[in-house]
Amino acid sequence: MDLPAAVVEAAAKIDWVQVAQTIEDYEPVVRVVQQTWSHESLVDILNGSIAVPDSVINDALAERLAGGNNNITAVEIASRETGRVEIKATTKRLGRVEVSGIIEEMVHDTNGTHMTFRVKERALKDHGLGSWFFSRLSLSMVQNLFGKIELGDDLPTTIKGNRVRVDFGPALEKGDLANTRLHGHRLLDLFSIQSATPHEGYITFKTKVDLPDDIVQMIINAVGR
Repeated sequence: MDLPAAVVEAAAKIDWVQVAQTIEDYEPVVRVVQQTWSHESLVDILNGSIAVPDSVINDALAERLAGGNNNITAVEIASRETGRVEIKATTKRLGRVEVSGIIEEMVHDTNGTHMTFRVKERALKDHGLGSWFFSRLSLSMVQNLFGKIELGDDLPTTIKGNRVRVDFGPALEKGDLANTRLHGHRLLDLFSIQSATPHEGYITFKTKVDLPDDIVQMIINAVGR
């Protein structure tokens, strides 16, 4: 059956080389998006808020620390309805350490990603009298005495008084989201994070979409493929 002349004429005007290139460029996006987000989580992000269970965060922390040579060998968090986050860590120098505090700042945007955590209470579980002194020293003084407290070279940690600032930027810049682009836009820049609020068993991250609507729709389509 012969195609209508208008269809033949329209097809002749299509740059098929560009179409093939677009499809080829889109495949890595589909792979990274599907590995990173489910359809439900992506919709939550686009709607301005996503709840991340403590179990998901703890699995990510365990994966990061596995096989590493850091002072911290294990860490687990527990979010509370009071707005606090309890952290249990095992360290090479101090043994088991428990701290409790609040997330003062959680920011992710095109300028970087960091979190500021203020420690309210702390204890050494393997030291009797030492725990009493530990609870009365600032965290920065503890670090000066016993060495750096960090999760890895690509997660720079700065401690001032009892405030801990973790820079996630170097780690994220090495990941697939930072190195995969869709029409010139990095997937890492899909949304910004403006705050993080602990609840019982999970943390809610307030988000804001920062990419054009057509790019966002393509990413949503990629999840649904």
